[in-house]
Amino acid sequence: MDDVALLEVLFEASTAARSALAELDDWGPNGLRPGQYRLDVAADDAAVAVLTKAGLSILSEESGTTEGSLPLLAVLDPIDGSTNAHRGIPIYSTSICVFDDEGARVGAVVNHCTGQRYHAVRGAGAWRDGAAISPSNCEVLSESVIGQSGFLAGGVASWQYRTLGCASLEFCAVADGSLDGYLLGPGCSLRPWDYLAGLLICVEAGASVSELDGLDAWIRSDDPRRPVAAATDGLLRTIMSGAGA
Repeated sequence: MDDVALLEVLFEASTAARSALAELDDWGPNGLRPGQYRLDVAADDAAVAVLTKAGLSILSEESGTTEGSLPLLAVLDPIDGSTNAHRGIPIYSTSICVFDDEGARVGAVVNHCTGQRYHAVRGAGAWRDGAAISPSNCEVLSESVIGQSGFLAGGVASWQYRTLGCASLEFCAVADGSLDGYLLGPGCSLRPWDYLAGLLICVEAGASVSELDGLDAWIRSDDPRRPVAAATDGLLRTIMSGAGA
């Protein structure tokens, strides 16, 4: 499957996830797993059906692993920011990153509240709604606007902070220059389905990325990681230093 066809599948899966929400009356907790909502399960069922039909193997936050017929693995968060969605906060997405034998190959993040579509292809760039994107040129932490998850206890002092509750879109915001950086506070971590597509979009847009604990962020498992992104190498070094990395 070529990159164009693969991206079409990812966007079809994202559309299916959003359509499933439109047909769902109750977006509340399903009582089966802490932090899991009925909207998560409905969106997952719809997205997994599309990805499975295309022959992809799947690692999903909601349903675990599904084996496919192609040597491609889709790491899926059917609804990133599901608490936002449940509470009526208009910041949530579907995030999918596909791995081949060489690593992360394509990523797609769809903002279900604005309709914006972000995607990236390894070695070829990153786009928002079909237009190429690039990060800001911010080098100075005191002039930056940083997205965060968790409480940043000292050390990192940007001009302003934003806490949006949707990591995939926050990484995309670094990629397109809306934010100058994104990092996690002490004790906070993400799972790969939360960040992989957004991280690939950052890299292909030209942003600088790392992992706060020095671990490999490009993994195909459900292990926690602490990825960080910044508009420039200089800003990334400052953020990493301030975060104690």
